[in-house]
Amino acid sequence: MSQVLFGPQLGKEGQLRLGCSATIFDQKREKVLLTQRTDNGRWCLPGGGMESGESAAQACEREVWEETGLKVRVTRLIGVYSDPDQLVIYADGNKAFFVVLSFEAEIIEGELGLSDETTAFGYFTLAEMETMPMHAEHNKRVEDALLGGDALIK
Repeated sequence: MSQVLFGPQLGKEGQLRLGCSATIFDQKREKVLLTQRTDNGRWCLPGGGMESGESAAQACEREVWEETGLKVRVTRLIGVYSDPDQLVIYADGNKAFFVVLSFEAEIIEGELGLSDETTAFGYFTLAEMETMPMHAEHNKRVEDALLGGDALIK
C-alpha cells in the first residue's frame, strides 16, 4: 500500500520521479474516467510513471492501456504538477517526489476493463468526486481540465 504524506518541503526526502495522468471525458464532457487503485483503494485518473526511451505522451498512452484496456491518443497538456510538500511512501519503504504531466486523451479503441492495478472504474462528475476517496489531488487536475485554456504549471 502506498501512503501520501504532506508537510513543509517533505518532497525533499523522496527520489524524483516523472509521471503522467490522463483525463478522459465522456461524450458530453460532463464526466471523467476514474479507476480505483488496488494498492490503497483510492480513486484516480489513469496514469503512472514514465520509462526511459518513451515520450511523455507515449508514457501516458501506455499507462492508460495497462490500467484500463483502452487505446488512447493524447490531445493536449492540461498542466504540470509538483508539490514540494508532498511525499509518496510505498510499502517497501521507497519514497518518491513526483512531477506529473497531466494530459487530456481521447479513446481510439478498446474495451474498458480492470487490471492488476485497478479494482473498479467509472465515469464521474467533479461533484461526485468531492464525496469519493481521491488519490492525492487528482480532482484538482480534473478541475483544470474542465477550465480548458493554456497548460498550467503548479
